[in-house]
Parts: sequence; structure tokens; C-alpha cells
Amino acid sequence: MTKSLTSEYDRRWLILAVLSVAQLMVVLDATVVNIALPSAQQALNFSDSSRQWVITAYTLGFGSLLLLGGRLADLFGRKRMLITGVAGFAVASAVGGTAQSFTVLIAARAVQGIFAALLAPAALSLLTTTFTDSRERGKAFGVFAAVSGTGAGIGLLLGGVLTEYLSWRWCLYVNLIFAAVAGTGALLLLTGHTRSAKPRLDIPGTLTASAGLFALVYGFSEANKNGWGASSTLGFLAAGVALLVVFVFIQSRAAHPLLPLRIVLDRNRGGSYLAIFIAIFGMFGVFLFLTYYLQRTLGYSPVKSGLAYLPMIGAIVVTSTTASTVLLPRVGPRLLVLPGMLIAAAGMVVLTQLGVHSTYVAHILPALIPLGVGIGLISAPAMNTATRGVDPGDAGVASATVNTAQQVGGSLGTALLNTVATTAATSFVAGKAAVPALAAAAAVHGYTTAFWWAAAIFAAGAVICGLLLRPGSPRREPAVQLAPA
Repeated sequence: MTKSLTSEYDRRWLILAVLSVAQLMVVLDATVVNIALPSAQQALNFSDSSRQWVITAYTLGFGSLLLLGGRLADLFGRKRMLITGVAGFAVASAVGGTAQSFTVLIAARAVQGIFAALLAPAALSLLTTTFTDSRERGKAFGVFAAVSGTGAGIGLLLGGVLTEYLSWRWCLYVNLIFAAVAGTGALLLLTGHTRSAKPRLDIPGTLTASAGLFALVYGFSEANKNGWGASSTLGFLAAGVALLVVFVFIQSRAAHPLLPLRIVLDRNRGGSYLAIFIAIFGMFGVFLFLTYYLQRTLGYSPVKSGLAYLPMIGAIVVTSTTASTVLLPRVGPRLLVLPGMLIAAAGMVVLTQLGVHSTYVAHILPALIPLGVGIGLISAPAMNTATRGVDPGDAGVASATVNTAQQVGGSLGTALLNTVATTAATSFVAGKAAVPALAAAAAVHGYTTAFWWAAAIFAAGAVICGLLLRPGSPRREPAVQLAPA
């Protein structure tokens, strides 16, 4: 091991801190703007039908370019892509914060997503290649998964505080602080390396994957706006599926594939990607509907709404670190992910009992804690397993696939469950006299219907992931030399 790599190994826990800050910035930005939307809408005077694009523009840029970002990290260096992603994200955040028009805000959010697609795979792949000892790897992935799992909840809390006490613009400006910490840390702690081989990029695979993921995410957003039966929804979803089928065909024959199929065809990795997808799917459903319930039904302020999620965040942190460091090496991912899915499903079932006059302590808190435990049991072991045993040259794209599962899961979860909720609420009021209490009851009925769906999806995930993931503890991997950053 060279001197530079040895010193980088000695700094590995500081590197973990830097990578966690970068990941936190990317994850919380999916939700930190949510609570600020009413204030931003009033300031920039855009319509109700347009406000979804403040969220969708970010997920479109992020979700559609993740695989490309992961492969670029493998080809051109993970340190370089991390710093490029952090710098670009910071600039886009500054532009969005100063935006005086809706168009500028949306453009800034889209650019944020593009640079997040460079940043996120580089961060996770650096974690994969920095921590090679099994025991230390479990601790590192437990911390990183806790950051990923709680980032959306932290975003809600932070967005509430910034909006209530400063301005909605600070929900974007705050990224400059995260970027300064992550960028400076990356420059000082990471070692860059030059590859002797000329990088090669799978252009057909890049085009079909990016276009396919874009079409899927856009189709989900259209479902959220126009319904699942709309021609725009069906057209984009069909195009997305067709393009991804073509992508798989190309990958099976390409000399230098964007996503080598050996990565996803491994049972443990494939099951882990699916587990991550389902965990984020369900978690976004909780955040979306419970936030509306807390603010519109119970009358919570943005700050109080964010604080309400702290027990869930704490449960995710404790469970994910324990699962990855103590339990995963002993029992393997199957005996963690499967019960995690069932526990999360049980938490969702508790939420289905909410009514117009329910209380936080009696009806919400008993659901948030098992949800946090369940998601913690799923996220850290799945993220660790999804990148375990990958060739160092594929670490970036394997990490990008983790992030892709997260983004597509969040987009589909939001679109599907929101459609379910609005349809249920509409059916609830049909044929009834319009009285003030009816609207509140209909909204709660929509939320609880969505929670039932989420519980069923978690239960199905327990069955599918239980069949895919191999039984037994993972093979202990010997420590290996660090791959170039």
C-alpha cells in the first residue's frame, strides 16, 4: 500500500464524516423544500398546478442520470466527481435561493438534481472502497445508512425551522454550508488518482438508461397530477419501460456496459436493491401524508411537524447502526430485511387507525417507532449488501444503482400513494352534503387508505425479499487494497 493510500486509510473515519455530510445534503434536499412550498408560491406567484415541479424537477434530474453519474465516477475518478457534484450543487442552490421567478427556481432545482447524480454515487462508492474490513465496513455503512434514512425527516424539520424563522430561500441557501464542509473535507482528505487506461463510456446504454429513467419519473409525476389513466401518464410509463428493456438488451451485449448485469443478477444484491426501493417507497408515503395530517388536521406548525418525526429518526439511527455492525455479520441480510419489512408494515397498520381527533402520543407515536425500527433494519443491511463484493471498477455504478432504487422508489411512492389518497377522498365525499367537517374526514380517509396500501407493499416486500436474499451470514471478506478514488 502506498504512502498516500495509507494516510487516506488512516483518515477513513474523517472521510466517513465528509461523505455523510455530502449524502445528507443530497437526501434532505428532496424534502427540505416541501414545507417551504406555500411561502415560495406566495413569493413567486405560481399556480397550484405548477408547484409540484419544485419537487419533480429535482427528482427528474437526479433519478434519470444516476447510472451515468456512477459510471463517470468509475471512469474519471470518484474524488473528482464528488467535488464536481458538490460545487455544482452549491452553485445551483445559490441561484435557486436568489430566484425572482418560477422558471429560474425550477431550472435551479433541475441542475441541483443533475449534480446530485454525480455526487451521490461517488460518495457511496468512496465509502465502499475506503472501508474494506468487514467489521469496520458494517459500522461505516450503519452510519451512512442512518444519514440516508433520516435525511428526509431532517429535511422536514430543517425546512420548517428555516421557513418559520428566516425565509423559504434559506431552504436552498443552507446547502452552501453543507457544500463548504463536504467540498473542503474532500479536497483535504481524499487522494486523487489518474487512470492509465483510457476511459470508455457505453453511449447507447447511457442514452437508453437516462431516457428510460427520465420517462418513468416523469410518468410518475404525471400520475400525481393527471391520474394513472391519463394518456400522458401511460405514454411516458410505457416509453420508460420499453427503453429500459432495450437498455437491458444492450447491457447483455456491450463490451463496456454502463451497468454490468452481473451486479444486479446476484441474488443478494438484487434483493437488496428491491429492499431499498420498498423502504424509501413506504417512508416517502409516511412523510407526505403524515405531514399533511399534522399540519392541516391537527394544526401543527412547520417546526412542530418536523419535531414530531424525531422519534422515528432516532429509531432509524439506533437500529441501522446496530443492524449493520452487530447483527448483519452474524445472521445475514435475510433475517434483518424480512422482519424489518413486517415491523414497518405493522407501523403502517397503526397509522390506518388515525381519525380527525386522534392525538400524537396515543395514535402517531406508537406507529413512528416501529416504522423507524423497520426501516433501520432494512436500509443499512441492504445498502451494505448491495455494494459488498463488487469489483472496485464497478463500485460507482453499483452505488448509483442503490441511489436509483431510492429515487425511483420515492417518486413512485409519492405518485402512487398520492393518487390512491386523492381517489379515496373523492369517493368519500361523493353523494354527501358539503359540510365543514366532511372535508377533514375525507382527507383523513384518503391518508389512511394510502397507509393501508403502504402496509400491503411492505408485507409483499417481506415475502419477495425473503425469497431473493440468501439465508445465512455473508462471507467474511479479507481486507483489500484501496481502489483509486
